[in-house]
Amino acid sequence: MDRVLTLLSFGREGWGDDIAAGVLVTISLALATLPFGLVVGFTVALGKRSQDAALRLAANIYTTIFRGLPELLTLFLVYYGAQIGVQQLWHLLGGTGGIEINAFVAGMVALGAVFSSYASEVFLSAFRAIPAGQYEGAYAIGLSRWLTMRFVILPQLIRVALPGLSNLWLILLKETALVSVIGLSDILRQTGIASRVTKEAFLFFGIACLLYLVLAMLSSIVLSAIERRVSAGGAPR
Repeated sequence: MDRVLTLLSFGREGWGDDIAAGVLVTISLALATLPFGLVVGFTVALGKRSQDAALRLAANIYTTIFRGLPELLTLFLVYYGAQIGVQQLWHLLGGTGGIEINAFVAGMVALGAVFSSYASEVFLSAFRAIPAGQYEGAYAIGLSRWLTMRFVILPQLIRVALPGLSNLWLILLKETALVSVIGLSDILRQTGIASRVTKEAFLFFGIACLLYLVLAMLSSIVLSAIERRVSAGGAPR
């Protein structure tokens, strides 16, 4: 027991500070990815509802690609593929030396692309749940399309889409573990290093499991509170 406490302590003899830093990276990555994924997902959902056939096709191709590819492969394509593309462009412009893509940014873009592809379907279903009469009534009182979306449709859309988006957040939180393969020091990478150095794989991977479960439970509590507050406004009629 003393050895376990020593390994998990903070300071030179323990791995507590490294694991805490990994938790911070995991939370930061998930929080940075969320708004990016929501904005792109909402935009793609609007594209799927567009009267322009080209926009609908582009939106459908986007979701088909990123829902069909494994998340790990998407991460590799963004991290290594984008790095190669940027370096080639840099050399074409006359630049010298190499350019390295930041692992955090690559992880955010890759996870955000996957998140947005699923979020777009959640938003699309929420749009379909709102009766057409809501639009017609707003236009009848003189609201523009932008004002109709902002004051009439969007509040109802958030209420309807929130349960689905909450599930996607929990999935995103778990998928942040994938970034450990490109060198980002998240929970899984830090506990993996600790397990290899100390030969205590069960202990440190058990700690990783516990940390992810704690983050998921805290997220569930917060999301449930948000859903209750949003639902207090009443469901769309």
